[in-house]
This record gives sequence, C-alpha cells and structure tokens, in this order.
Amino acid sequence: MPVENDQASADQGAKSSQGAPIAFTTTHWSVVLEAQGPTPAAQAALEKLCRTYWRPIYGFVRRQGTDSEEAKDLTQGFFARLLERRDLDSVRREKGRLRSYLLTSLKHFMANANRSATAIKRGQGRVPVPLEELLSRERTELEPADTLSADRIYERRWAVTLLDQVLARLGKEYRAAGNASLFEQFEQFLADEPDRLSQAQIAEKLGMTENAVTQAFHRFRLRYRELLREEIADTVAAPGDVQDELRHLIAVLRE
Repeated sequence: MPVENDQASADQGAKSSQGAPIAFTTTHWSVVLEAQGPTPAAQAALEKLCRTYWRPIYGFVRRQGTDSEEAKDLTQGFFARLLERRDLDSVRREKGRLRSYLLTSLKHFMANANRSATAIKRGQGRVPVPLEELLSRERTELEPADTLSADRIYERRWAVTLLDQVLARLGKEYRAAGNASLFEQFEQFLADEPDRLSQAQIAEKLGMTENAVTQAFHRFRLRYRELLREEIADTVAAPGDVQDELRHLIAVLRE
C-alpha cells in the first residue's frame, strides 16, 4: 500500500510544502460546506464527499450486524439526513476533522434513528455515485468479522479510499501528458509489488536511460505526496491539521 512503509513522507511532505504552502481558503472547506447547495460546484463537492466516505460508513454499518441491503439503505439515509439537517455547518464551527466528525455523527445516527423511517431505499437516495461502483470492491475486500472493530473498518477504509483517489488523480495527470506506460510501471513500484520491474528494466522497456527513470520516479513520488496533502487539506480546518492527519493515515495503514 502506498505510504504505508514511508513514515518519512509525512515529515518530508512538510518540508517540501514550505516552498509552496497550501492556501487554506473557503475553497478547501467547500468540499464539505458546498455539499448543501443546489449549484454544480455543490454537486461536485457532494460527489467527492460520497466517494471518500461511502465505503468507510457502509463498512461501519455492516459491522453493526446489518445485512448488505439494509446497510446500503442506512448509509444513504445517513448522508441524506446529514445534508437535510445541515449538520455539516457545525464542522466549520468546531474546526474539526471531517473524518472524526462523520464517525461521531454516524454513531449517533445508528443509535437514535428509526430505521423504517430514516432508511432511504436505493433509487430514492441523494447519493450521486452509482451504488454498484461504490460497492464494486466489497466482494474482494471484506475484512474478517472477528478481527476488526467497526471503528477500525471505518478508519482503514477511509485511508485506503483516500489513497485510491490520490493515485487516480496522478494517473489522470500522467495519461493526459502521454505517460501512461510510465505511470503503470511506477504505480507498481510505489505499491511495492513483488513482481514489479526494476528501474533498469523499466528503462530498457521504455527506451529510457536508467538515470532518467530514477529522476522521473523521484518526480512521481513528489507529485504523489503533493496530491496526498491536497486531498487531506480538503477535509481539515487548519494548515496544522494536515500533518497530524497524514501521520494518522500512515498509522492506520500500519495497524
């Protein structure tokens, strides 16, 4: 898993960011706050919110003993209730981390909700991401029921989903620049795949010098870290929280 064995990436990311600091404006918080409005920007923010937190929340709900169909309904019901009640306004007031805030809200929802009244049937919910897409990995990534708590499932799925989004953004950039083959090789290298090619083999395969591949991979890792920090910055309230959240992500992946 990317960054799982790279504790230095957190500290190194902090040093590299000094030259190009993240500008914390309302646009970073908008991924949360704009999700409550009817504008195209708000719809995009809502979609990102759902893509990042649907699987962690669904996993938490499943661990409560619900079957898959009920868990789908409850997860959509949670998102709808959260947005309808404008509960996300309090995230700004509390200046908290969205990850922690949503988990606390979810626990209250599960404890107090009348399921027959609040569950939103599939097809009637407001989640703008197809359920089949969100659930496509469930068949192959079910955690053993006797090893992980609901909180651990939520945390780990949050971390894995965030890293998946970072890698997707990076892949899009490389493909747009005509470097799809290079990305495919570096993706395996970053994930420490056992059957990955060496940098010398990559150079031979792509018709590059080994030094050029080494430099390209260095740029790849730097951009990966930049995107990771950007993704985290979208869900925290202050610049100082980014570093703490990044360290937390690494700790979750190492558990």
